[in-house]
Amino acid sequence: MTIAKHIAALFAVLMVLFFSATLSTAESLRITSRSAILMDMTTDRVLFAHNADAAIQPASITKVLSLYVADEAIREGEVHPRDPVKISRKAGRTGGSKMFLQAGSELPLEELLKGMAVVSANDASVAVAEYIGGDTEKFVERMNRRARELGMYKSYFRNPNGLPAKGQVTTARDILTLARAYLLQFPESLNIHSQQYYTYRKITQHNRNSLLSRYPNADGLKTGWVHKAGYHLVATAKRGDTRLIAVIMGAKNPKIRSREAERLLDEGFRMVQEKQG
Repeated sequence: MTIAKHIAALFAVLMVLFFSATLSTAESLRITSRSAILMDMTTDRVLFAHNADAAIQPASITKVLSLYVADEAIREGEVHPRDPVKISRKAGRTGGSKMFLQAGSELPLEELLKGMAVVSANDASVAVAEYIGGDTEKFVERMNRRARELGMYKSYFRNPNGLPAKGQVTTARDILTLARAYLLQFPESLNIHSQQYYTYRKITQHNRNSLLSRYPNADGLKTGWVHKAGYHLVATAKRGDTRLIAVIMGAKNPKIRSREAERLLDEGFRMVQEKQG
């Protein structure tokens, strides 16, 4: 057998061992979601990955990228949080989760951003995209450009809110990359993402991230769901100096996505403590 064949055979064995170990870890943590990944943001070390590069529709996690672009525009002085934004007919008619915006009404940009972050408002996402980008298409171009610059090479977005669209795709690893960059660039955003309720026009809606009320020190970040992809969650929590980010994508129901995110966070904090101890 030639050296090249020896190397190829060794590589094949190593790959089998790697995927067997990953599967074993996934089974031990009882991770049934389509893909998952966990990072210690303090050290940038990936602690766990399960099908993290599988292509999947991003659903409302898309809004994290929309919020990144919006916050960037604010920081660069392009827009101001208190700018009045007039709601278009297109935004007012956007379906799915929403703030129930009325076409023709005006409200501050910062209120729309809260609606996007806390209650995953699709109508607010369109209004923000139109205001900052001039129209949704130009805003989405900025989203995709920023995604590439962040290293999200397996992602492509077609709208600012994550509603089903042909060709719109991402991976758990890319979403982890986005979440890490978002929290590093805009750590103050957690003040909004950690809110459990949001009220607009006397309509109070709850944040669908149930970990905010049940997991110690959880303070973000975003949920998502579309029928074909399943239930997603980007969860983050901090204990001491350690911040973890867990991404669950393609869970069968919201209880599973929350439970499996908790398992990842528990395991992550255990691993960090064990290493420190």
